[in-house]
Amino acid sequence: MTENKGLSSRFQEMFFRFLQWRERHIDERKFVIVLALLVGVFSGFAAIVLKFLIHYISGNLTRHVNLESGNYLYILLPAIGVIITALYVRYVVRDDISHGVTRVLYAISQNKSRLKRHNIYTSVIASSVTIGFGGSVGAEGPIVYTGAAIGSNLGRVFRMSPRILMILVGCGAAAGIAGIFKAPIAGMLFTLEVLMIDLTTVSVMPLLIASITSATIAYIYTGYEFEFFFAQTEDFYTSRIPFVILLGVLCGLVSLYFTRVMNMMEDFFRRFKKRKYRTLVGCTILSLLVFLFPPLYGEGYGSIVGLLAGDTSSIVNGSVFYSDRTQVWFLALFIGLIIATKAFATSATNGAGGVGGTFAPSLYVGCMTGFLYAFLVNHFGLGLELSTKNFALIGMAGVMSGVMHAPLMAIFLTAELTGGYELFLPLLVVSTVAYGTIKLFEPYSIYTMRLAKRGELLTHEKDKAVLTLLKVDSVIETDFTPVYPDMTLKEMVDVISQSKRNLFPVINERKELVGVVLLDDIRNIMFRPELYRRMRVSTFMAMPPAKIEVGDSMDRVMKLFDDTGAWNLPVVENGVYVGFVSKSKIFNSYRRVLRHYCDD
Repeated sequence: MTENKGLSSRFQEMFFRFLQWRERHIDERKFVIVLALLVGVFSGFAAIVLKFLIHYISGNLTRHVNLESGNYLYILLPAIGVIITALYVRYVVRDDISHGVTRVLYAISQNKSRLKRHNIYTSVIASSVTIGFGGSVGAEGPIVYTGAAIGSNLGRVFRMSPRILMILVGCGAAAGIAGIFKAPIAGMLFTLEVLMIDLTTVSVMPLLIASITSATIAYIYTGYEFEFFFAQTEDFYTSRIPFVILLGVLCGLVSLYFTRVMNMMEDFFRRFKKRKYRTLVGCTILSLLVFLFPPLYGEGYGSIVGLLAGDTSSIVNGSVFYSDRTQVWFLALFIGLIIATKAFATSATNGAGGVGGTFAPSLYVGCMTGFLYAFLVNHFGLGLELSTKNFALIGMAGVMSGVMHAPLMAIFLTAELTGGYELFLPLLVVSTVAYGTIKLFEPYSIYTMRLAKRGELLTHEKDKAVLTLLKVDSVIETDFTPVYPDMTLKEMVDVISQSKRNLFPVINERKELVGVVLLDDIRNIMFRPELYRRMRVSTFMAMPPAKIEVGDSMDRVMKLFDDTGAWNLPVVENGVYVGFVSKSKIFNSYRRVLRHYCDD
């Protein structure tokens, strides 16, 4: 034991010397390139492990599923997986690891890009069980959380500054997407559009290196084929552009429906105060939906592959509605119900205690929407023949663009996933139209709206981003001399003579703020000795125009300053006086942080 402690202390000493050597000889901006490479390697392997676990669990559990009839396993398996995950999270992890992308956004916006160490592996374990057993969610949210945690903790080990930590968190997120989809460009664009990290000369190279490294790891260990095989056997003609525009509008509306249902169901599950009731209700909804519509099982990538290959009948495999002669109307109704219920299945999985993301579900719904649109036009349209394969692929980009509010990422991810680069023009059109459509109704993506409502979102706008990085407690000034309501004017004058401030908080015996005294307000009486014993602070103090709470966001603080026109406002915590915040202090801190984060 003593020998192990000695080795540990020697290692720590050597590592400390290395850190000192690095600080003297390697600039932080150069060293972040090395860290980005490491983040890409680790995140790439994490993505491989996650995909392997999901496929291994799912493959073994569904090996004997009967494709020509209903399977009662679909009632049991998703519920079992969610229950196992919920127990693991509650009793082993003991921390909330759901909504991975939202939590990464929160870490960037509010927690100085710091993520806990267990996030490096806990999301991988939990999501592989959830999805492998049939939870109707995606693995991309968890792998983003995992990659971001790798970047955050690696940066903290090497004592990187908050600005570099933010870049490394973005590198981890980009590497996670790049590794699980083999899509390096989409990985980088995800960080820029969804996580909203600014593209600067300092950030662009680490993001690219992390994404490319992770994708390379995935290619080496899983092969060079695309995630979804797509062979374009039917040409796309520019005469189909009007139909693509209409599909873009439809995808935007489907994205809005998907987002609203997810939010509605999240509020629904939040009403259950006890976890066991949430788990019971969520598992019941999920199991019934998966039993009725087997394509909702897991990520649903098998259905996507089938539709992109032109196999329309396989979508009813394993269903109680199976038929080898599926009629047109029934197939359209079946796919339409899948589109309508996917959001319910996804939210039920997460609401019951499962761990997974909405990335894959949006791809899935988009593929179904595009296919159904072309399918119906072909049978009830104007005699034009639309390629259901092409429009299924185009629909993937449309719904993802709307749900994520990330049109560029949707375009490149769809192309990199399928190899459908020949459809680049319609991908551009559908993503742009879908994004424009949902923006009319919903200003924030499914990930950012929770934080935006609480004013905790770091945005692309540089000035607002800097304000978000500032904290109220970092700009509080405490060198104001407090006075008490029962003090005489003479005592007040004595305090003024020893103070360098012209503002004085008035507090009671419980340290609560009851008013303020401005030097300008009492200048006309402070030199009248006949009033020294007769007047007390309570007679000439005034109430401040507004009060700032310690936990208020800087956006709210600045709004209070604008509304009141004040130059100083008091800060309280549950009514107890803490200090003052001044506009000049905020402006000085603002300029300092802006220089720090823009010094590229």
